[in-house]
Amino acid sequence: MQANSIQPPKADLHALGFVRVGVASPAVKVADVPHNTDACIQALRALARAGADIALLPELALTAYTCGDLFYQDTLLSAAEAGLKKLLKTSANLPMLAAVGLPVFAEGRLFNVAAVFSRGKLLGVVPKSFLPNAQEFYEQRWFSPALKWRAPTVRLAGQEAPVGADLLFAIEDLPHTVVGVEICEDLWAVEPPSGKLALAGANVLLNLSASNEVLGKPLYRAALVTGQSARCLAAYAYANAGAGESTTDVVYSGHSLIAENGAVLTETGRFSFGLETALADVDIDFLNAERRRHSSFAQAGAPARKAAQKAPAYRTVVAKLGAVAKKRALARRVDPAPFVPADEATRAAHCDEVFALQSSALAVRLRHTKTKGLVVGLSGGLDSTLALLVAVRALDAAGIAHANLTAITMPGFGTTARTKNNAQALAEALGVTLRVIPIAASVLQHFKDIGHDKDTHDTTYENAQARERTQILMDVANKEGKLCLGTGDLSEAALGWCTFNGDHMSMYHVNAGVPKTLIQHVIRWAARHRFDEKTRAILQDVLDTPITPELLPAGADGAIVQETEAIIGPYALHDFFLFYAVRRAAGPAKILFLAQNAFGAQFPRAKILDTLEIFCRRFFMHQFKRSAMPDAPKIGSVALSPRGDWRMPSDASPTLWLSQIAQLRKSR
Repeated sequence: MQANSIQPPKADLHALGFVRVGVASPAVKVADVPHNTDACIQALRALARAGADIALLPELALTAYTCGDLFYQDTLLSAAEAGLKKLLKTSANLPMLAAVGLPVFAEGRLFNVAAVFSRGKLLGVVPKSFLPNAQEFYEQRWFSPALKWRAPTVRLAGQEAPVGADLLFAIEDLPHTVVGVEICEDLWAVEPPSGKLALAGANVLLNLSASNEVLGKPLYRAALVTGQSARCLAAYAYANAGAGESTTDVVYSGHSLIAENGAVLTETGRFSFGLETALADVDIDFLNAERRRHSSFAQAGAPARKAAQKAPAYRTVVAKLGAVAKKRALARRVDPAPFVPADEATRAAHCDEVFALQSSALAVRLRHTKTKGLVVGLSGGLDSTLALLVAVRALDAAGIAHANLTAITMPGFGTTARTKNNAQALAEALGVTLRVIPIAASVLQHFKDIGHDKDTHDTTYENAQARERTQILMDVANKEGKLCLGTGDLSEAALGWCTFNGDHMSMYHVNAGVPKTLIQHVIRWAARHRFDEKTRAILQDVLDTPITPELLPAGADGAIVQETEAIIGPYALHDFFLFYAVRRAAGPAKILFLAQNAFGAQFPRAKILDTLEIFCRRFFMHQFKRSAMPDAPKIGSVALSPRGDWRMPSDASPTLWLSQIAQLRKSR
């Protein structure tokens, strides 16, 4: 069965911490309020059918943005209020919070506002704070800024509602979901209101906009939206006026988008004359976890709290959507390889950066220690191959000859001809010093010394080999006055897939920040861009070799019998779990659901659950190994150094996580 024929899994998304946000650019006509009102109703109903919890329409959507001096006309203003009243009535049966733009005359002034409403109730009115008045924009001709509105409430569309740029909208049905609103130019300001709204608790920021198109502006607009979502650790929804606006002097495209913490989740097309919508499930739990994690966010809130003692605090309006919990598919893409960019050009740049970070870090360590050489154990596998490539580039950067790198291959009971030959060929191709030191005799002597049966292929049998190899590497490094490099990667550190005081230990761990799924791509990139054709052929065969520790005797035909992924599960799953458990603080239920979305037909639910249980058990059980990790450079956003990103006691209990997995096994 093809992956694309598999129906996506469904779940109660609210229970998993997701909130569905929708943006729309309705097909408006300038000053035709009845038409625009119907177009806005059509947009809200379309978003409601798609399950949106929060719906956003553009700036001045009820009148159109380009009405010019018609904004002085009471005919237009009264029609806009009547249009809002019709929207409120329509919304009574729509389980969502929505915002629409319109002009409002109050206190003798005209304001450009966002009306926020839910279930027929006008929750609040947010006036625009910053009015553009240069180049093609001259809003100050018609409108006054938010600071000019003195009254705390307004009577509008037959309802009394709070008014001000200090409003927050908390959604009772969606725990920990708080909405803040700003309008178009507010985002372009030096200090957008959304920054203070975020510090006051808003994690979903809405922008009702009428941003025209000029060359290069879509990229600039997207950069502003994504940048503000990252700066505020929030979701940022941006609904833009469409092609129905006047083209007397400017052109509008309806370019709308939704971003989350610095990444665009979705965006609409441009220059459509019909309704354009886009939806995305934003991860509220992740955003809240990010805020807990980032101390600068809490620190930035301190001045705001101090200022609040002298000025009115932000006012919170509570909305209740009345949505019935139901299972539905996820409206966002879940990348099955979160550590590996899908785009080829981006992936190449990513690999280049990883390689540069690793080799530069090692070159600095060489300079600092005044060491003139390196020692690395070379098995013919992925990790030691990358360590060797990095070491060669670090020596180049430090001005040290390749011959000063001693690569030691140490064949043991499970070493196959393929890995041994690749190790030797690679060392020769790179011009490093190769030493072959068999370990079978010394390990057998060790078994005799400690009274272990050589035919008992248990943990002692395997770990004795790993520790013998580490002893050789360390002693040769001491003898030659060199640094002993570690080769283990981030995925192995997460799983504790290493022998304590064996391959777990080194004098510098160059791969500890790189996950297994990414290592393959870095080697492939390096083969293509940094090494000659002969080396490239060897590296390709290394990439084609099954991942194995080679600690059990080879088969009768000399083939590998011990494949790592057959024992602990696929690294594709483990790296996925690592990313979502550590980077996004997700629990087992959420990780399972996301993995089902990401891997489709590749892995059945039972396989994902089995591997997830292995991951959770090993992640907790082997923290003691990470607590004693050697120095290693941080490479990506996920790192497990006990001196850096990850602080966890070695005796922490996995009970809560394993209990949730047990419950997941009982349910579907």
